[in-house]
Amino acid sequence: MMSEKRIKRLRRSLLARDLDTALIFGPENRFYLSGFWAEDLGCTESSGCLLITRDENLLLTDGRYEEQASREAKGFRVLIYKTGLKGLLRRIFKELEIKRCGLEENYISYFRAKSIKKAFPEIKWVELGPIVEKMRSVKEQEEIEKIRASQRVNEEVFEEVLSNIKIGMSEKELSFMIFKGLMEKADGPSFPPIVASGPNSSLPHAVPTERRIKEHEPIIIDMGARLNGYCSDMTRTVFLGEPGEEFKKIYNVVKDAQKRAKERIRAGITAREADSFSRDFITEKGLGKYFLHSLGHGVGIAIHEAPALSKRSRKNLKIGMVITIEPGIYLPGKGGVRLEDMAVVKEDGVDVITSNKWFYEF
Repeated sequence: MMSEKRIKRLRRSLLARDLDTALIFGPENRFYLSGFWAEDLGCTESSGCLLITRDENLLLTDGRYEEQASREAKGFRVLIYKTGLKGLLRRIFKELEIKRCGLEENYISYFRAKSIKKAFPEIKWVELGPIVEKMRSVKEQEEIEKIRASQRVNEEVFEEVLSNIKIGMSEKELSFMIFKGLMEKADGPSFPPIVASGPNSSLPHAVPTERRIKEHEPIIIDMGARLNGYCSDMTRTVFLGEPGEEFKKIYNVVKDAQKRAKERIRAGITAREADSFSRDFITEKGLGKYFLHSLGHGVGIAIHEAPALSKRSRKNLKIGMVITIEPGIYLPGKGGVRLEDMAVVKEDGVDVITSNKWFYEF
């Protein structure tokens, strides 16, 4: 029923743009519209695409995914190509008299998009743009509950990991502990866990190394679960032993900056305004140049999706969007602090999904 509702919305967009059909290549978009979940390993490989016409729902894939597609994509006619996608498209376009087709070019390589267009010069190709992504940015209640469930599992694993962190343990060992827990309790991680200790924590997207964790230093742990197709995302900065005064100050600035944003974000404001709630506060404290990224991002089927809570974005936040609120301060060569919660945007504020736990009072 959910897929039918979503496809009806997509069809209205196709009609508004006078398109006969749309080719959907994005894995998250395929899943959102059909329930078919198969990863693409890169822009040069694909596990298939959806062809949504004004009257039909088709899933085009190869023999590796025939059984999975038939089981997962309810309400779709599954067609298997044995000699390549273009041959199957040629038959379908002729059968359905397709003249204008929307194409998700941002999910396939330039070479492949060019090749598809060249094979069908009689078709008017139109870049589809982020139509499905815009639909996905506002979550239905069922989706919000799935994200909540994913975060509950994420927190269970975090709590177990937190109780087992030891001085002398490597970042890689801690990362593996997170990965193992998420594989046991969920469908796996929603992204490779970030574990960054000491000076490595000054890198917002640090990759875990063999570096050994030391006493008193910041340890940024950024992790998320994937459960039933939906992601979660949470960051905490922890210390083994009391940190020095400099990192106590930085920690409190980040915590207060996050609190200000959580108190002020609501539907109707722009993403740029949301970002400013934390950024302006950090700047007032003389640390603005060390806040190196945007305040947050949307979370759903993908770990990073619309909206982007960036100082460059003038998009309005809408009721039902699920966002992260994650200010951070990163001192080169010394270390950093980041705190991240997920929240649902409401008319008069936000409903924070992440538990109000694992914060320090310095």
